[in-house]
Amino acid sequence: MNSEQSLQPKSRKILVIAMRYLGDVLLTTPLLHSLREAYPDAQLDVLVFCNTAAMLEGNPDITHILTTSNRPKFSEYWQLIWQLFRHYDLAIATQAGDRPFLYTLLAAPVRVAVVPPKKTTGWWKRFFVQYWTEFDDDDTHTVLQHLKLLDLINVPRRFSLVPPQISNTKQLVQQFPFVADNINYAVLHPHPQWTYKQWTVEGWVEVGRYLNNMGLKLVLSGGAAQEEVDYIANIQRQLPEDTINLAGRISLAKLAFIMAQAKLYIGPDTGITHLAAATGVPVIALYGPTNPVKWAPWPSGYSQNKNPFHKIGSQQFNNIYLIQGNGDCVPCHLEGCDKHRKSRSKCLDTLSHECVKEAIRWALSK
Repeated sequence: MNSEQSLQPKSRKILVIAMRYLGDVLLTTPLLHSLREAYPDAQLDVLVFCNTAAMLEGNPDITHILTTSNRPKFSEYWQLIWQLFRHYDLAIATQAGDRPFLYTLLAAPVRVAVVPPKKTTGWWKRFFVQYWTEFDDDDTHTVLQHLKLLDLINVPRRFSLVPPQISNTKQLVQQFPFVADNINYAVLHPHPQWTYKQWTVEGWVEVGRYLNNMGLKLVLSGGAAQEEVDYIANIQRQLPEDTINLAGRISLAKLAFIMAQAKLYIGPDTGITHLAAATGVPVIALYGPTNPVKWAPWPSGYSQNKNPFHKIGSQQFNNIYLIQGNGDCVPCHLEGCDKHRKSRSKCLDTLSHECVKEAIRWALSK
């Protein structure tokens, strides 16, 4: 059935498949929350990659989190197939790839999926699911793309993201007293997963010093990969001595709690910036090649069925100030100027720290 044919299946066991990066998993949480509201007594499971499951920690809408490797061996494939096979009443694939599609076929008799457009090689997938909507990579925000799937089965939309949560905040405050000591601090997340989304080290250092001169303590966040740890350590060495470096030291749920208490967050196009936006903290997001219509951080409290951001230009909406790099080619939707993930992007390399300082003044004035 296409998007014009819809009904609400009677589902006691539901599987949602979200097999991409950290930010993608977080952007599925409005869909999950909508399903929980519509099916309060259902078993609602989610299948994700092992390295993204932390984004769903403590999520009250989920019954079980199922995980698989990014590149599973044959034995793991076999185990997962038996784990899924006809175990659910309804399966929903939030991406149009082959593996999510295959798992929906195995998991449930009723299937809802995002499918590739007709002019692409995967057009045929629509004939093997009962409900489908076409993937739109240009003009529909990812949150709204996911919520379109709910329209097909008459589930009312809920728009709020649900960040990961911790149960013991007291222990976290004991570990990091600055969170509760009435200290004004800003969180900087300098390192995205891919080089083509990076700003400059010089820009981060200049902005960090500027924030410190304004009376804000600096907190640096980052993942545990050695390249990322070294990158952030290099920035820390050029900042005031009391700068706190959390790179590789805490979980996503703990980081979400710390960011929620901050005066400001600044980061590039990465999953942690989406996470910061979900906490409600004022966010300055630095974007270059990426299309903001599709991938801008989802503003806190936004609940409209239209894209919050335009494709071109620096913009502000609710708690998000999106700064876009300069250039007639922006956003090019490509992986850097050399078209691979390790390449640089001129639009970000030339992004002035004065633009970021202006956004800082705006955010703190609010």
